[in-house]
Amino acid sequence: MTYIEKVNSDIIELLERQADEFPDFLNTLTAKADYAYAAGKWTLKEMAGHIIDTERILVYRLTCFSRLEQTALPGFEEDDYVAHAHFSDRDLSSFAEEFSLLRKANLYLFKSLNEQELKRSGTASERQISVRALLYVIAGHLMHHTQIINERYL
Repeated sequence: MTYIEKVNSDIIELLERQADEFPDFLNTLTAKADYAYAAGKWTLKEMAGHIIDTERILVYRLTCFSRLEQTALPGFEEDDYVAHAHFSDRDLSSFAEEFSLLRKANLYLFKSLNEQELKRSGTASERQISVRALLYVIAGHLMHHTQIINERYL
């Protein structure tokens, strides 16, 4: 199932709920913050850092395409980003706060987009994607990782 297919509710309402629910969820996991469910898998801190990094990248893409950027945007290697981020130096609660603030700031942009801007699209990771679809990817990406945390970390 794609990230987009995971979303079956009003996208803005979902993004708003996630701004509060995900940080609350992270704050319940502090005892397992450095836990990885298998060798070579991310810890919960690394997963949280990845979620935040990815939100930033997806919102950058959304901003570019809503502003009619024509340059194709590159992909990113998530494992390399995590490996070079020293997420283990932080407390899990700092990720919860950062995610909340980041998402709430991003919501100002999301809510400001008009229908014309939502229909715009661009190329990222060698794929064409619309601004509207990026909203769904942002929400679905978080849903995907929340599900992984519930199934493999708890």
